[in-house]
Amino acid sequence: MNINNFFQFLVPKDKKFFPLFEAASSNLIEIATNLHEAVNLPLKERNVIFQKIDALEQKGEDITRQTNLELSRNFITPFDREDIHALIISIDNVADDLHGTSSRMKLYQVDKITKSIRKLTEINLEACQNIDVAVRELRNLKKMKIITDAIARINKLENKSDNVYDKAVLDLFENETDAKNIIKYKEVLSMLEAATDKCKSVAGVLESISVKHS
Repeated sequence: MNINNFFQFLVPKDKKFFPLFEAASSNLIEIATNLHEAVNLPLKERNVIFQKIDALEQKGEDITRQTNLELSRNFITPFDREDIHALIISIDNVADDLHGTSSRMKLYQVDKITKSIRKLTEINLEACQNIDVAVRELRNLKKMKIITDAIARINKLENKSDNVYDKAVLDLFENETDAKNIIKYKEVLSMLEAATDKCKSVAGVLESISVKHS
C-alpha cells in the first residue's frame, strides 16, 4: 500500500455510511407507507401493494449487507462499529416485521380490516418517520434535541401500540367465534405490535449513539 492509499484508508467514510443509514430509514418509511395504504384498500387491490413491500424488504436487506460490507472494509468509521452494526440491524428488523405482516395478510387472505389493524399500521408509519428524522441528524450530531425528541415520540408510540394491541386481542377473544379467524387476526396484530417494539429498539440504539457523542 503506497502512502496515498494509506491515508485514504484512514479517512472516515462518512460519505458511505450516512447515505446508507438514510437509505435504510427512507426505505423503512416506504414499507410502512405501503402497508398502511394496503389496509385501506379492498382485498383484490392489496396484492400489488404487497408485491411492492416484498421488493422494498429485499432492498432493505441489500442496504444492510452493503453497510456490513463497508464495516469490514473500513478501519475508521463515523462512530463505534458496534453502534453502526446495531443501528442497521435494528432498522432491518423493523422492516422484517412489517414485511411479515403483509405476508401473513396475503397468506391468510385477511379480508376485513379492523380499526385496530389500521391504527397499528398508522402508529408504525409514524414511528418509522421519527426514526428517519433522527437518522438524518446523525451526520453532525449538533441538534441533539431533534434526535431526543424523535426518540421520545417513538417510545410514546410504542406504549400506544401496546394499548391498541391489548384491547384488540381482548375484543377478538370476546367477540370472534371462528377459531381460524382468531388465529389469523392475532398473528397480524402480533406482527404489527412487534414491529413497533422493534422501532423502540432502533430508538435505543439512536439514544446510545447520541449519549456517546453529546
